[in-house]
Amino acid sequence: MRFDTEAYRKRTREDFEKAWHEGPGVLTPPRQDMRYPCRTYRRAVPHPVFDTISRLRNTYLAMGFDEGSNPVFIEEQEVYRQFGPEAMAVLDRVFYVGGLPRPNVGIGREQLSRVGEITGRQLSPDEEEGLRETLHKYKKGTIDGDDLVHEISVVLKTDDARVVQVLDQVFPEFRALAPESSRTTLRSHMTSGWFLTLSSIWERVPVPIRLFSVDRCFRREQAEGPTRLTTYHSASCIVAGEDITNDEGKAVSEALLSAFGFSEFSFRPDEKRSKYYMPGSQTEVYARHPTHGWVEVATFGMYSPSALAEYGIGIPVMNLGLGVERLAMIIHGASDVRQMVYPQFFPRSFSDIEIARSITFREESGSPGGRVMALAIETAARDHADAVGPCSFTAWEGSLGGHMTRVFVEEHEEKAKLLGPACMNEVFVYQGSVLGLPDQEKWASIRSEGIRTDISFLSSVAALAASRVEEAARCGTGTTVQVKMAKLPSDVNLKIADHAMRYITDNKKKIDVRGPVFFTVRSEILPNPE
Repeated sequence: MRFDTEAYRKRTREDFEKAWHEGPGVLTPPRQDMRYPCRTYRRAVPHPVFDTISRLRNTYLAMGFDEGSNPVFIEEQEVYRQFGPEAMAVLDRVFYVGGLPRPNVGIGREQLSRVGEITGRQLSPDEEEGLRETLHKYKKGTIDGDDLVHEISVVLKTDDARVVQVLDQVFPEFRALAPESSRTTLRSHMTSGWFLTLSSIWERVPVPIRLFSVDRCFRREQAEGPTRLTTYHSASCIVAGEDITNDEGKAVSEALLSAFGFSEFSFRPDEKRSKYYMPGSQTEVYARHPTHGWVEVATFGMYSPSALAEYGIGIPVMNLGLGVERLAMIIHGASDVRQMVYPQFFPRSFSDIEIARSITFREESGSPGGRVMALAIETAARDHADAVGPCSFTAWEGSLGGHMTRVFVEEHEEKAKLLGPACMNEVFVYQGSVLGLPDQEKWASIRSEGIRTDISFLSSVAALAASRVEEAARCGTGTTVQVKMAKLPSDVNLKIADHAMRYITDNKKKIDVRGPVFFTVRSEILPNPE
């Protein structure tokens, strides 16, 4: 049989890459919130491991492989059949499945008396017999552990909480239980499942058989580290049929990995030499990635005839496997598999633009009219920023809550400007710090290099004023909103999301929005026209 590597790769490119890169692989342009232009609605981010699994599944399917599911629980004897004398060394790295035995609970007069004390009444003969029978059924496996509390509560005609108290205080046998191990293991590598699968189907389906499975495996590592976890995902496939050789492994690996951006491949003998592979066939696959250079990404080989004979499999079988987490680390440029797989347990860093998106107004109007009012307050304040007090300017007039309302920006103090010196400060995020800065040469570099939130102290206070004016108008009253010195974000109606605040404090960054704002907004209710 001849193997056409280019045919595999061509099929992969045409059937998979177009669908992936033009479909779910491309983020749609984010929509922008017009009130806060720096904030956008982004597409949700998939987990790197499951994103890689999805791409692997689609690639295998495009290459003509059917998807299979192999057993997770493998009996110890199967490991001996596959590895022979080497099995003991292999079993040192597997997890054995254990469980709690069912206790043999004795029920005497003392126990029944204590049950009666907890339930608050003496048990009847029928209840005593029902309790014994229920515990006996549990011992024999007729009743599952999940149902035991409920079954006893029905027998004793009491609630589940008292039954839990009975089991804890009257029958110490339950608390003293210790798990016991079986001879069943958790799958440590996908090969152990492929032998079982092939032994059942190789004579019952057309050949060649092309199957793949991307699933979880378990390995009892001495310790988890930057490159090792006790549970990982294996992307494994088999090709079984007459005249199958190692050339099939080369063709499949090139086709599979080309979909992930790898362009050149090198095949090197693997010195580990697993016993279930034919001697001399175990091969490591190295591929050149545009970013990471040459990296080891997969292993393939021909199953040993002696191992196949243990299962009565009478055709050659090529197996290829790769670690999904290893491939995901390469694709995403991760240096620690623990941090990539479980990012929630590691401190996350946020970019300046992500912090900027987390800055919002503490209070603002939820109605279109209220937002128009806030913009009118800001516009009037800017137009009369240099006016000297005492002064008052009408900013907005309209109906709120059924009341005609007029809104003013004003300054009552003599010789003071309408707006305080810091009122025009704008909020920037620079190297993780949140800063309220004026438009001055002193701050020019930060203003040009930092992320602009498009929020000024004036716009934030205007939003606060509009919200308070609208709330007062619903009650038929006017109000005055005044902001003087700002020391905290809340003083200028700013809210920084909890996650961003935690990041700023954990990394000893600054929040500096201090300054003399001195801005007053007043509203009054106008008399109804007759």
